[in-house]
Amino acid sequence: MKKLFKKIFKKEHDPLSQEERMKLIEDSSKLVGPGVFYSTLIVIASFLPVFLLTGMEGKLFSPLAWTKSFILIVDAIVAITLTPVLISYLLKGKLRPESKNPINRKLETIYTPILIFCLKWRKSVLAVNVVALLIGGLMYTRLGSEFMPALDEGSILFMPVTLPDVSNSEIKRILQVQDKLIKSIPEVTHVLGKAGRANTATDNSPISMIETIVLLKPHNEWRSGKTKSDIVSEINNKLQIPGVTNGFTQPIINRINMLSTGIRTDVGIKIYGASLDTIDALSQKIKKKLEGTEGVKDLFAEPITGGKYIDISAKRDVIGRYGLTVDDVNNVVEAAIGGMTLTTTIEGRQRFSVNARYAQEYRNSIVGLKKLQVQTMDFGPIPLETVADIAISDGPPMINSENAMLRGSVLFNVRDRDLGSTVEDAQNKLNTMMAKMPKGYYVEWSGQWESQIRANKTLSLILPIVVIIIFIILYFTYNSMKEAMITMITVPFALIGGIFMVYFYGINLSVAVAVGFIALFGMAIETAMLMTIYLNEAMTKMVAKHGNTAETINEDIIREYVIEGSAKRLRPKLMTVFVALFGLIPILWSTGTGADVMIPITVPLIGGTISSIIYVLLVTPVVFEMSKLHELKTKGKIDIIDAKH
Repeated sequence: MKKLFKKIFKKEHDPLSQEERMKLIEDSSKLVGPGVFYSTLIVIASFLPVFLLTGMEGKLFSPLAWTKSFILIVDAIVAITLTPVLISYLLKGKLRPESKNPINRKLETIYTPILIFCLKWRKSVLAVNVVALLIGGLMYTRLGSEFMPALDEGSILFMPVTLPDVSNSEIKRILQVQDKLIKSIPEVTHVLGKAGRANTATDNSPISMIETIVLLKPHNEWRSGKTKSDIVSEINNKLQIPGVTNGFTQPIINRINMLSTGIRTDVGIKIYGASLDTIDALSQKIKKKLEGTEGVKDLFAEPITGGKYIDISAKRDVIGRYGLTVDDVNNVVEAAIGGMTLTTTIEGRQRFSVNARYAQEYRNSIVGLKKLQVQTMDFGPIPLETVADIAISDGPPMINSENAMLRGSVLFNVRDRDLGSTVEDAQNKLNTMMAKMPKGYYVEWSGQWESQIRANKTLSLILPIVVIIIFIILYFTYNSMKEAMITMITVPFALIGGIFMVYFYGINLSVAVAVGFIALFGMAIETAMLMTIYLNEAMTKMVAKHGNTAETINEDIIREYVIEGSAKRLRPKLMTVFVALFGLIPILWSTGTGADVMIPITVPLIGGTISSIIYVLLVTPVVFEMSKLHELKTKGKIDIIDAKH
C-alpha cells in the first residue's frame, strides 16, 4: 500500500529546463492575452446600450451592466498579469500533452469526424445555417412584445371605478361587499380596501375610485393547479357589480406607473384639448372602438362630466330690496355649510382648527338648504331661497391638465396577450378616427407602451454604434478587415438559438430579453475570437513547415491544419462555454420574486450560447478554410494574421 501511494504521488522528472518552461508560459500568455483583453473590451462595449437605458429599465439593469463590466475589467487584468505568474509557480512536474487527457481525447474523438464531415460538405453546411437563420427570422416576427415581464409581487391591487356622483354611503357599501366576496376565495389571506383619497397631497383619487390590496397565502397553500391569473379571473367573475368597472394591477408597479406616466393601468390613451365636453365625447368614442379588442381588459374611460354640484346664486335684484350684499349671502352659506373657523387648538406640535356650522339635518338636502335663515336688518330672518337660487348642476368630477391643456384618458390593462400586438391592434382600430380629430385636439399613447417605445428607441439608436465599435476593435485585433468580418458573421447565427429558445418558451420580447441578447452578443464574439486565434496560429505553423506558395501548400494541407487548430484546442473553447452554461441553467428552475425578470434574460443567453458554440466549432472552421482557399487561388499564397501583437 505504501508503495502504491508513493507511485501515485511521485513527482515525475521535468524534461524542460527552467528557461524553456518560462519561455513556454510566456509564449502561451502572449497567445491568449491579447484575445482576453480585446474580448473584454468587446463585452463591455456590447453592454453600452444597457448603460444608456433610462427610466425604470435603466434603474433595473444598469447595476447588472456595471457589475459585469467591473468583473470583466478585473478578470482581464488578472488574466494577463497574475495568472502567468501563478502558472510559473504552481505548474510543476512533467507537462502532459492534451492528448493524454482522457476527457480531451474523448471530445476530440467525437468532434474531429463531425468537423471533417462539415469541411467535406462545406456548401451544404452553410446552406443549413442560412435556412436556420431564415427560420429564426420568421420566428422573430411571430414573437410578442412588451415593455418588461410582469414581476409577481405576491399580492394583487384591485382598483375598481364607479360613477363619479356616487355617495359616501353607497361607496362604503360597495367596498364592504367587495371585501367580503374577495375574502371568500381560499387563496386570499387579508383584504384591505380604501375609497377616495388619503390625507396626503400626492393622492388625488376621487371618492369613486377604490383601491383594495389583496394579500395571498403562500403558494403551497393554494388549491391544486391554481395560478395567480386564475385567482384574478375568479375575483373578476365574483365582483360583477352594476355601475362598477373592475381593474387589476399590483401595488408597486401601479405606483411606479402613476408616478412616471400618470396612468394607473398598463396602457392609457391621453386626449388633449380645450373643451371638457369635446374631450369626453372623444373618450367615449375611443372606448367604444376598442371594445372587443383581443387582450384589452378593464377598459374604462375616465369620466370628465357627471359630477354633481350645488349651485347657490344670489338674486341681485332681490337682495338689494332687503339691504343685503352678495357677501352677506355667501357668508351665510360658508358658515352654515362649509363651516366657519373660530379658533385653533395647539396640542404639542399639532394644531387643529375649531369650526362651527349648522347641524347636519339643516343642510343634508336641497329643501333644508332653501330654509337656511339669512338675517336682515329691517325684515328679520328670511329663508335663503328668497334671496338665492339653489339647484343641483352637472360638472366635472375632477379636472386633469397636462402640458397646459385639459386632459382626458381611456385606460385598459392587457391580459392573455402581449402588450405590443394588443396596442398595434388598438391603434389600427383608431387610425381612421385619429385622422379626423377636431382642430386643437390630439392623443398620446401612455403607460407601459410609452416606456416600451422609449426603450426601443434608445436600443435602436445605440446598437448600430455598438456594432461599429466592436468591428473596429476586431479590426485592430487582427489588422484584417476579412478576419473581423468572419468573426462578426458569428453574431446573427448565435442569435438563432436565443430566438428559438425564446419562441418555444413562449416569452415575449422585452427589455429583459434585449439585455439577454446583448450579453449573448459579447459572449458569441468572445468565443469566435478564441477559435480564430487558434486557427491563425495553426496557419502560422503550416507556413513555417510547408512555406506559403501554391506549389507547397494545397487544400489537403490547409484542411489538416484547420482541423488541428480547431480540435487540438477544443477543451479551452468548451470550458469557456460550459462555465457560462453551468452558471445560467439553474436560473431556469428558479421560482419566487425576481424569477419573472431573470428567466427572460437567461433563456436567450442559454439558447444563443449553445447555437454559437455549435457555429464556432463547426461553421467557423468551414468559413475560415474557404477564405484561405480563396486567398491561395487568387493570390498564390495565404494571408498570415498575427493576433498576438
